Amino acid sequence: MTLPSRLEELIESLRCLPGVGPKSAQRMAYHLLQRDPRGGERLSQAIDLALKTLRRCDRCNTFTEDDICDRCRSTKRDPAQLCIVEMPVDLNSMEQTHAFGGLYYVLMGHLSPLDGIGPKELGFDRLLARATDGVVREVILATNFTNEGEATAHYLAEMLRARGLKVSRIARGLPVGGELEYSDAATVAQALIERRDY
Repeated sequence: MTLPSRLEELIESLRCLPGVGPKSAQRMAYHLLQRDPRGGERLSQAIDLALKTLRRCDRCNTFTEDDICDRCRSTKRDPAQLCIVEMPVDLNSMEQTHAFGGLYYVLMGHLSPLDGIGPKELGFDRLLARATDGVVREVILATNFTNEGEATAHYLAEMLRARGLKVSRIARGLPVGGELEYSDAATVAQALIERRDY
C-alpha cells in the first residue's frame, strides 16, 4: 500500500530530528493528524517563526532574536572569564548550576575530521577574536568528555595558550563519555568548581 505523498513527506521530515527513526516518525505523523491537528499547526508555526527570527549572537554564537543576546549584554557577568561549550544545551546545563558568572562561547559542535568538521567549520577564527579582545583573562574549556570533545579542548588549549591566555578545563566530575546535557546540576557545578589548568 502506498501512502499519500504528503504523508510520506511529513514522516520523512520528522526523521530529521535526532533519535527519530522511521517507526517513531510514522507514529508522530499519525498522532498529529489523528489526535492533535491543532498541536501540529502550533508546531508548524513555532518552527517557521524560529527559523525566520532566531539568529546567532555576535558575541557568544548561541541563538538569539537580537544581534547580541541578553546574557552577553548583562553587566552582572564577569567579562574576564569565557567558558567554551559545544552546544546551546551545554550552555543551559552550565547555567543551571548557578556556579559560573562569566560569559560563554558556543562552538555549535566539536572537531570531527571524519565528518569534515575542522576549525574552519566551527569558526575558530571568530572564537579567537572573541577570546583575545583584551578583556578575557581566562578561558574555561567545558567541552564534553567524549573523544571529539577532548580533541577539541586540546586543540583550543594550544591555540589560546599561544596567545597568552590562561586556559583551564572543567574537572572530571562528569563521567568519561558523558555529556553536559544529561548531567545533573550538582555534578556540573562540582566539575566547574574543580576545574584545572589545561
